[in-house]
Amino acid sequence: MVRVIRHSRFLVVVAALLALGAVPAHGQVDPPTSPGTPSDLMGKLADIARAHHGRVALYATQLNTGVTVSLDPDTAVQTASVIKLTVLYEAMQQVRAGKAHWDDKITLQPGDGVSGSGILLFLDTPQTLTLKDILTLMVIMSDNTATNLAIDKLGLGNINNRIAWMGLKNTHLYKKIGKPATEPMPADQPKYGLGKTTAHEMASVMERIGLCELEQKTDHSAPISNSDAAICNVAMKMLRNQFYRDTIPRYLEKLDSTESGSGIASKTGSLNAVRADVAIVAGKTGPIVISIFTYENADTGWTADNEAEVTIAKLSKAIVDAWSPSGIDGKTLVPGLGLRPLQSNSTAPPSK
Repeated sequence: MVRVIRHSRFLVVVAALLALGAVPAHGQVDPPTSPGTPSDLMGKLADIARAHHGRVALYATQLNTGVTVSLDPDTAVQTASVIKLTVLYEAMQQVRAGKAHWDDKITLQPGDGVSGSGILLFLDTPQTLTLKDILTLMVIMSDNTATNLAIDKLGLGNINNRIAWMGLKNTHLYKKIGKPATEPMPADQPKYGLGKTTAHEMASVMERIGLCELEQKTDHSAPISNSDAAICNVAMKMLRNQFYRDTIPRYLEKLDSTESGSGIASKTGSLNAVRADVAIVAGKTGPIVISIFTYENADTGWTADNEAEVTIAKLSKAIVDAWSPSGIDGKTLVPGLGLRPLQSNSTAPPSK
């Protein structure tokens, strides 16, 4: 495992060579020769990471070109609330299978509330909401109580089985938030807390949601069905309305001059010494998935200028400046991200 701070020169050389030799996820392309070439961008990213008083794990890819950059992308890290993406994805799958419905009623009972982010803790009980309400609060406000209700509804085992179904080897959701475990915990749970993952693996979860990949192996030449597009549109709408926007969106949304909504769909995660954000950025030259985790951070404050949050913002801006210098455009944040065809009679699936 490379320590970015102490070995940045070595990291720049090794990571640049690896990035130049990597096989793109969506077809082989010639390495770009613009300022976005992996070696040039890697130098900028390593410099930013070296200046950070903490550690950085990063994976980013532009989906239409297949170009990637990374820093310690396969190092296991604490997820904080970013693990909630896997809860959202399992909900999408259960709705698709008819095992759950967006309008299923879920009751918030006395004693369900847990501390941390969110508003359900402060509501009178009992309170009845829908599954879609619960998931919306989980994503947009990172509501911990809503997350626990979603886990109860969907099943912790089902969520972890879905993680395995996606082929993720180093991602796991251990338990509900702020509640005792109801089953034996793996030996590494005390180290990671709520969940563990890698920058690379969590990027793949976000990529699946954006590309509307609901099959284990997706044929990208086949149109997305109306029903699948409607499910993915619900999830995308939640992610585009993320409340916490001081990390990846911090310097990028100034580039978005459209009136079609945010050009960034994201999920954040925060602990005292951890800040993370995973996003789809709708670059005008093609969609970009950015997954950044900072940990062992010296700055454990909770202000908007927390060093880790600013570091994530700087890293994200460097990536988008290199790969999409003309900025971002929210019109392309639709199921399939413009890279997978929709059925001919489906252009804007309703959010039911």
